[in-house]
Amino acid sequence: MFPIRRAQSPSVPTGVGQPPARRRNALLAVDLLDIPFWRRAVPALIAIVLVGAADLYSGQDRYLAPLMTVVPSIAALTLRPLELLGVCSIGLLTVFGLSHYDQVDNLNEVRFLWGAMVSYLLLSVFSAWVARIRMRRAAAYAAVSSVAEAAQRALLRLPGPVVGPLHLAVRYVSAADASRIGGDLYSVLETPYGTRVAVGDVRGKGLGAVQTAAVVLGAFREAAYDEAGLRGVAARIEASVERHVPDGEFTTALFAEFRRPGVVQLLQYGHVPPIRVDPEGRVHVLDAPDPWVPLGLGRLARGEPSTWEQPFGTDDVLVLCTDGVIEAKHRHSGVFYPLAERVGPLVRGAARSAAELEAAVGRVYADLLAHTGGELRDDALLLLITRTDLA
Repeated sequence: MFPIRRAQSPSVPTGVGQPPARRRNALLAVDLLDIPFWRRAVPALIAIVLVGAADLYSGQDRYLAPLMTVVPSIAALTLRPLELLGVCSIGLLTVFGLSHYDQVDNLNEVRFLWGAMVSYLLLSVFSAWVARIRMRRAAAYAAVSSVAEAAQRALLRLPGPVVGPLHLAVRYVSAADASRIGGDLYSVLETPYGTRVAVGDVRGKGLGAVQTAAVVLGAFREAAYDEAGLRGVAARIEASVERHVPDGEFTTALFAEFRRPGVVQLLQYGHVPPIRVDPEGRVHVLDAPDPWVPLGLGRLARGEPSTWEQPFGTDDVLVLCTDGVIEAKHRHSGVFYPLAERVGPLVRGAARSAAELEAAVGRVYADLLAHTGGELRDDALLLLITRTDLA
């Protein structure tokens, strides 16, 4: 038997929760508090300036200072309570100044002025309370989001940049609404039967997709060490999915095994075909000779899936992804991202070093974002693999 080593990424927290700095950053981003105070105060300050300018422009016979009551409401959207009170005090001083300019001196006008000021003060206090509630809800959302992200990281158990003879570079993005969790999955394990890779895409998003991903990954981590062939591994996963995943849910998957130098064995379950980029940057799409249905739908098909082998040398780059990459639409035309056409020049020469490989996956991801206009509407996984063994 061969020794088994489990690679772990040093950048991933080993505990269940997120580090305090990460939770703090999540809260800041959610509540806009990562933006400097003066920028968050700009909307309220602009409102003060506009009301003051409108009053001055309308002349002394019109008193528009009571419109300043819009300032607390605007400030409650972006400022902390104490910051809000400070900005609102500027609005109150402006009201005093405008009342002097408009020569508010008779009894009725004075009563109206004091009524407007009392209303402004009460609205400022109420808006500070609203801002406090906003911050509490933002903190709760940040906590839930951080826990969800930590749970998914614990589920994925992200591998390090080197597993067995393989160098890895990954970009994983979840587009799930109101969370940072999605249904894309991957795992890389060094087993007695070589280094094995699983990449999958669960139908749907959110917690349901994560539960299905947990079933698939759990079964893969057990079967990969026990089964001598990829078909046996996949059969074990299929059985687990049929037992524990609701009917109608399915997962596309691609399995790869690196046992002998110069060769990769593949097994496809309805997943995006892998791409091999040779040292000259030529692209080879590795379509399965006998495609199979996704995991969870095996009972609907007859026969058995078959593996196939492809050459894979130390100067090649294997590109694995999910359909969130190839189905990403252009920001204007709606055309899908042409990965096979663009990936060759972007990853050419990436097999030279781990740094080159990491830079290559960054280039592909940046090109993907440029294609979509900076936003992905689906979970997306990019995994680049090179091998280091020379035998």
